[in-house]
Amino acid sequence: MKTSILHITNGDSTTNYLKKLNINGDFITWREMLCEGKTEVKVGSEHFWKSRFDFLKQSYKITKKQFIDLTLKEYRNLCNHKSQEEIVLWFEYDLFCQINMIAVISWLKRYRKDRKVSLVCSGEIKGKTKLFGLSELSEKQIKEHYKNKITLTQDDIEYADYVWQLYCSDNPIKLQNVYQYQQSSTFTYLVDGLLAHLQRFPSIANGLNTLENDILSIAKNTKLTSKEGFINAILREENQYGFGDIQYNKQVNDLKDYFSSFSPVKLNETGIKVQQQLLNTYANMRNDFSFLGGAKKYNFLYDNSTQKLLKITSL
Repeated sequence: MKTSILHITNGDSTTNYLKKLNINGDFITWREMLCEGKTEVKVGSEHFWKSRFDFLKQSYKITKKQFIDLTLKEYRNLCNHKSQEEIVLWFEYDLFCQINMIAVISWLKRYRKDRKVSLVCSGEIKGKTKLFGLSELSEKQIKEHYKNKITLTQDDIEYADYVWQLYCSDNPIKLQNVYQYQQSSTFTYLVDGLLAHLQRFPSIANGLNTLENDILSIAKNTKLTSKEGFINAILREENQYGFGDIQYNKQVNDLKDYFSSFSPVKLNETGIKVQQQLLNTYANMRNDFSFLGGAKKYNFLYDNSTQKLLKITSL
């Protein structure tokens, strides 16, 4: 008798691909982007979903109907899948996926304690220099990944839940200890994801984070004739975050004060000074409603020279 399996995937493209390959089992698509906006520890609670909707509505103009149809209905579908003996998680190497992954594991720890949980995580391919997403893998590679899936131990599940709790806390400095000293051999790409997360806090150098500085550098060093071309250039360069064009369009719009034009793409005088780290723009960028996990983005500064976060003691 075959074991009943529930697959929880990182997105619709993965779900559709696995179904096309006739991978046995039921499928749930995790449609969230918990690497952006405020998060709550208790995944799936009423307060958790209210906080998420408030963020998505404000930042991406998501309507209540869209949120219910795309996210909540699928989550309720997950809640109704109680009989499967094994749950297989399908996630990728980037920040977007890694944060979603630990959130899902935290939920499973609370609500599916007696289940076998396995992980399929794409990234490195032997003989290749780039990292691969799940939908980029061939049928043979996907099936090989599935065959070699990792069964999570209770320690693995506790570890992922612990990191999720730290991610949702109001003090991300504690994540540095995980990044530096408490690494896990099971979650191969989580450490890089945590570093990318820490580097999203504003830098001491000019008040912009690593991604924001990269966006200004791409604008200055690449001849781009349109905003669409600009977004595509960012997508090619910044694959460690796992963002799509919608997220990068928002990032660019948040930096509009530093551009004189998007057609062609051109920094203004202020943007050039900030990009060259001749001007600190922390005061201009600061927003008390901007969260990364459970922490206010502008309550901390990142020091690139030491790779450490510092808490601002007085605001």
